[in-house]
Amino acid sequence: MSTATGEPRPLWTCPRCGHAFVTANLWHSCTRIDPGTVLARTTPEARAAFERYVQLIERCGPVTVIAQRTRIVVMARVRFAGATVLRDRVRLNLALGRRVDDPRFTRVEGYGPRWIAHRFEARTAADVDGFDGLPDLLCESYRDLGLQGSLGRS
Repeated sequence: MSTATGEPRPLWTCPRCGHAFVTANLWHSCTRIDPGTVLARTTPEARAAFERYVQLIERCGPVTVIAQRTRIVVMARVRFAGATVLRDRVRLNLALGRRVDDPRFTRVEGYGPRWIAHRFEARTAADVDGFDGLPDLLCESYRDLGLQGSLGRS
């Protein structure tokens, strides 16, 4: 949503945890956990995979990485990517406004007409780097969903 001048509305910041949201008083996990604490559960190789994933996302623009008890999320204005940290790998995800049929995605699930989650697993940074086209998909996700760019489209 935007203001009358076309600028995005300012984000609301939770006074308890300091996380920002597009909607005031939006329900959330009001926790502050260091991402390194969550990543300590996995192998150094899987941690490197997650770090490489975030590096690719950061090429698209500024993001905030927020660790929660069971996952790590990446957000611009809204959460659009993230990971579930497993013992020997990370389950990486990104949301797109369209379905991408690619065998590397282990799960594709719609949460609405313009919010389709795509998941894949990585054990090493090479798994992330070897996913041809991933940087473009991440920037599409960042622009269209993370920055809410697709809201103006029909």
